Amino acid sequence: MFQSIVYRLSPYLTKWFDENYGRRLIRRFFNQIPSAEVVLDLGAGHGDDLMIAKSRFQNSKCWAVESYPPFVEELKANQIEVTSLNIERDRLPFDDGAVDVIIINQVLEHVKDVFWVLHECARVLKTGGSLIIGVPNLAAWHNRAILLLGVQPPAIATLSCHVRGYTREDLRQTIEKGSGGALMVKASRSAGFYPFPPVIARPLAALLPSLGWSVHLRVEKTRDYYGKFLQKAVEFNETNFYTGI
Repeated sequence: MFQSIVYRLSPYLTKWFDENYGRRLIRRFFNQIPSAEVVLDLGAGHGDDLMIAKSRFQNSKCWAVESYPPFVEELKANQIEVTSLNIERDRLPFDDGAVDVIIINQVLEHVKDVFWVLHECARVLKTGGSLIIGVPNLAAWHNRAILLLGVQPPAIATLSCHVRGYTREDLRQTIEKGSGGALMVKASRSAGFYPFPPVIARPLAALLPSLGWSVHLRVEKTRDYYGKFLQKAVEFNETNFYTGI
């Protein structure tokens, strides 16, 4: 009986979960960007976010960093250039300041060496370029309620692929202070509001963004970047963060 109910509800639950990925917010962020010749997506998956980019900037060159073979084939079928590398260890295959827009949606919660990942983003992003970030919100109301009951919040469950948890303010400080002010948050939104469907979740997430399922930021590179993220990583010398050495 329970399995039958879940099966019947699964199309709706999947639709609700897709809402959490903030595609409509990413489309809105792209509409705030006047032009882009090169767009890069780290952990591109099926390429949904890059397809939004392609619809906004028809003549842009779209690149993906992706290693899962089925996703790689999907991306290539959509005329997206794909490179497979370890974003926690490898340099991105771009010169300094060569990329107009970087997307990193539902990825940062999966990485330990976040300083290296953000360093590489800041390095290859053009001054005036945009970094679009999406992460699950550790401070979402359902995570708070679950923790109040003494249960590990699903956003940072140990038996999962998530190794970091973020709140909106924590992520903003990480970006701005970690980059030494080279990266600045220009827009902040939230998507999803458990357990409500999109028609209810959207106004709730807009009204109470600190309690929504996800945090989505549009970050702008406002000036030259001089490796501040790696300097920050070295400050935490009791932990062996990767710094490219």
